Amino acid sequence: MDKVRTISKKQLPDKAQRHKLFGSVEPGPRTKPREKSKMADLQNTREDFLFDLDAVGIANVKHPITVASNLEPKTQTTVGTFEFSSSIDKSSKGTNMSRFTEQLQAFHQKGFVINLKTLKRFAKDLAERLDQKDAEIKVSYPWFYERRGPQSDLSGMNHADITIRVNYDTSAGCSIEASMSSLITTLCPCSKEISEYSAHNQRGEVTMTVSLTEGFDEETMDWKELLLEAAESNASARLHPVLKRPDEKMVTEQAYENPRFVEDLARLVAADLYEMPFVTRFQVQCRNEESIHMHDAIASITYDKLEDDESQEG
Repeated sequence: MDKVRTISKKQLPDKAQRHKLFGSVEPGPRTKPREKSKMADLQNTREDFLFDLDAVGIANVKHPITVASNLEPKTQTTVGTFEFSSSIDKSSKGTNMSRFTEQLQAFHQKGFVINLKTLKRFAKDLAERLDQKDAEIKVSYPWFYERRGPQSDLSGMNHADITIRVNYDTSAGCSIEASMSSLITTLCPCSKEISEYSAHNQRGEVTMTVSLTEGFDEETMDWKELLLEAAESNASARLHPVLKRPDEKMVTEQAYENPRFVEDLARLVAADLYEMPFVTRFQVQCRNEESIHMHDAIASITYDKLEDDESQEG
């Protein structure tokens, strides 16, 4: 029979004594007012503070959000990372930081669905709450979408990283910038050309940042789905969370039939974005994590369609 082990118990000082042992002290005298109306408000001090500030606010605010999508799942809950700011002129010492999170909570209580219409309203309301001429909201989150195997039809979840930035100005209105980063497959054309058989491929990342027209109607088309298609349809092949052997055969053969340099990918994605009427300006950044080199391969394009229109008119 196993012997029962007896554990001796230390005699510890009580919790208050332990706190005192590690540096806690008794509260000192309280001489400053506790009522908000009697407290000094340093942030609202008015004086010449030398410089206007482009942006003042808070960042790295994590909060649950709801995202709507044309792809399954049509509605999903995810975590958004927020940044809120506004400009202030040199006559103001600072801003009221608590008002940013107060507004976030107010929108959350109404059900914070992340779409362009809601974010434009948020930015406008925030400028009014701060009593400033402008305000900006930026939110980043993972967007999940269902992807099925091309032969087996077995489904799983892929995701892309989304960032939306909405700036409201009392005189200029709203400007909207959206970004998506998506993973794809590319197969090296040079390797295919020079090798007797096979060709090396790699995982690539396509990041697209687009400026959207203010009147873009998100209810008639989902910009997330359109940007995702621009990245994936121009790659050698798409990525899949679930692949059986017949799927793998189809995907690898598709990649072999559609070789892409990183430069090719950037230009093909740019062509799709150029043809989207609701995109006024775009940047495409492509990166291949090379499978037989020690380096990554990169390419980028920045294009302003409005400047192109002006040059043609001139």
